[in-house]
Amino acid sequence: MILDAEQVTEALPWEALVDALADIFTRTVHSPVRHHHHLHVPGDPEATLLLMPAWLEGQYLGVKQVNVFPGNSARGEPGLSSHYLLSCARTGRHLAQLEGNELTARRTAAASALAARYLARGDARELLMVGAGRMARRLIPAHRAIRPIERVRIWDIREESARALAEALRAEGVEAEAVPADGLAEAAGRADIISCATLSREPLIRGEWLSPGTHLDLVGSFTPAMREADDEVMRRGAIFVDTRAGALSETGDLIDPLTSGVIDEDDVLADFPDLCAGRHAGRRALPDPDRAITVFKSVGASVEDLAAAILAFERCTAQS
Repeated sequence: MILDAEQVTEALPWEALVDALADIFTRTVHSPVRHHHHLHVPGDPEATLLLMPAWLEGQYLGVKQVNVFPGNSARGEPGLSSHYLLSCARTGRHLAQLEGNELTARRTAAASALAARYLARGDARELLMVGAGRMARRLIPAHRAIRPIERVRIWDIREESARALAEALRAEGVEAEAVPADGLAEAAGRADIISCATLSREPLIRGEWLSPGTHLDLVGSFTPAMREADDEVMRRGAIFVDTRAGALSETGDLIDPLTSGVIDEDDVLADFPDLCAGRHAGRRALPDPDRAITVFKSVGASVEDLAAAILAFERCTAQS
C-alpha cells in the first residue's frame, strides 16, 4: 500500500487522529532516539538524513526517513522530503509507505488538539493563530475539531500571508480575519486559545498580554535557538509538554527559562503519557481551572508518527 499526501489527508480525519494519539501514549511503545547522519553532497551544502523508528512489540514497526538537502533551494526544489514505512512487527513484512510531510504535519496539529482537549476551556470560542504557513492550515481545523471555535484571527510577520489565509478560511465558511501587524498584543489578550507555529528566534507572545483562562499552544520552537514565548509566559502559565525528554532538551521556549532559573523542571506539570493515562487531569486539576493560564509545548515524537501511520493503514485496509 502506497499513500500519497492527498490519501494521507483523507485517511487521517482530525477526531480519529486525536483519539489515536491519546491511545498510543497509554501503550508501551519502543522509540529510540532519532538517528542523525550527515552526508557530503559535491558542490552543495552538507545534507542530513534523519531516521525515526518506533514499534509496538508483535504488532507494528515504523520508521520515518527525512532527507534534508539545503542545496535544493538554489534549484527551486524542496529542501526536505520524507516518507514513512510501516511494517508488521511479527513478521517484518512491509505493510505501507506513506508520504511523510503530510503525515508529520497532521500528527503535529493533532497533538496540539489533543493537548487542547485536556488544557483549553470547554467553552473556548476564539482562536488566535500566530503564523500563517503550512502548519497554520492544519492547526486551525484541528483545534476546531476539539473546541467550539466560532472565530479565528490570524497574525503573521507578513500581514499579506495572514490576509490570504483568512480569505481562504472565509471561503470555507469559517469566520476569520487577519490581525494587523501591530495588533498582536490586543489579539492575544482576547483569545481563548493561542496557537503559534513560526520560525521565530525571539519571543512573540508576552506573558503580560495573556488573560485569565487562556490556553497557549507552542508548536514552532524546535531548536534551542528558537522561541515563541517570553519568560513571563512560563512564569504565569501551568506548563505541559508532549514528552519531557524531548521538550526539556530541544526547545528554547523551555531551555532558556530553565537555564536562567525562571522555572525549574518541576514546573512542567505533566506530559502526554501522564495526561492520557489519567495521572494528571490537565486544566481540571489546577487550583483555579476557569482562570488558569495553560501552556503546551510540543517538539514531536516518533510515537505520534507511528500512531498516525497505523490509523491510516487500518482505515484504508478496512475500506478496501
